[in-house]
Amino acid sequence: MVKEECKALLDALSKVTACYRHMVLTIGGTSDSQNLREELKKTRQKAQELAVANRNKLTAVLKDKSVSKEDKAEFERLWVIFSTCLEILEIDMRRALELGHEFPLNVPKKHLIQTGMSGGTSGVAARAMSIQNMKYEAEHNIDVADLKDLENEINQVGEMMYEMEMKVSVPQWTVEAKQDPGAELKSTISVGASSIGMISVEENKSFCDISKILAGIIFSAVLIIAIVLAVCVVKLS
Repeated sequence: MVKEECKALLDALSKVTACYRHMVLTIGGTSDSQNLREELKKTRQKAQELAVANRNKLTAVLKDKSVSKEDKAEFERLWVIFSTCLEILEIDMRRALELGHEFPLNVPKKHLIQTGMSGGTSGVAARAMSIQNMKYEAEHNIDVADLKDLENEINQVGEMMYEMEMKVSVPQWTVEAKQDPGAELKSTISVGASSIGMISVEENKSFCDISKILAGIIFSAVLIIAIVLAVCVVKLS
């Protein structure tokens, strides 16, 4: 039961962290807006809430001496994945801080980057928050006012990572992966290759069928011509 809860929390954190990264990359671009800055704030706060829940669950389990060796190995694997998600979140929060300073929304002389991307990010934010539609209620100066909060939250995430290392020592190199490196990528490539192979086989089959038809037509034409010539020769003789 606890293992399933930890996996569910970790899946949710991974999804929110991925959505946050997607939105951070649009700061300063043509899709940037006040709504985006509010979406970023709500998404990173959601990620931090999930991170705290993950930390509390996994810390309690890994410090429990009654956990079996097999279960402990699985929880250590989840801990490594969780630590990696937290590191990615911190990196993206720092990137958001830098871009936020570089691209304030209410400075008319500051041109946005023409990235070629268009459209809003409300769908990504709603997916991260697990809600149907986003509600916007931030003030017009959120792009500047939120930077100080973001800086404080970055420090909080850094402190959380430090406390985690002090409470639970799980060296990443001691945890065995369940799959070989790049297994998911290889499976995707193999699926793609097999589909391409199926297409090529089908194309070859259709090409062979056309070739057979053409050969039959040519053979029939030659046979008819030979019969006509033979009849003409008999008549002339």
